[in-house]
Amino acid sequence: MLDHFKKFALYNRWANDRLYSAIAELSSEEQHQDLGAFFGSLNGTLNHVLVGDLLWMERFDGKGPKPATLDTVLHEDFKALKIAREEADERLSRLVSACSEDYLCSYIDYKTSAGIACRDRVSDMLGHMFNHQTHHRGQCHHMLSQLGKSPPPLDIIYLLREMDQ
Repeated sequence: MLDHFKKFALYNRWANDRLYSAIAELSSEEQHQDLGAFFGSLNGTLNHVLVGDLLWMERFDGKGPKPATLDTVLHEDFKALKIAREEADERLSRLVSACSEDYLCSYIDYKTSAGIACRDRVSDMLGHMFNHQTHHRGQCHHMLSQLGKSPPPLDIIYLLREMDQ
């Protein structure tokens, strides 16, 4: 199972790099334009994903910022958001690399941002983190299309093929 999560950490970084490179080509107005997504804009959605990751990683290691709400906008400026995303991806990669199979099977008690007490298996929490990012990258992919841009391919199979070359 550990190799599976290491591959997803690699994929996560790869997909974020591709998505952020495409979004970097947009104007600030386009990045902040409300396109009817759950978090409104590309900026709002990317901030939400970062907030979610920071909350989950704080549950794993008790470190780092702990945003108050899921719609917190940590960075209006795209360059600052991109740097924070890269730092979070590096932190997540280190966290996964430090895991053991026993740790993946263990449970963590925590409270959600709404204050609800939970107890979940570490492997399920990590799986949720990676799935959550994929879900919202898909929304960003669609928003790029709405803006008339060609979104980059983000399917994991493209990374796996690159790795085989």
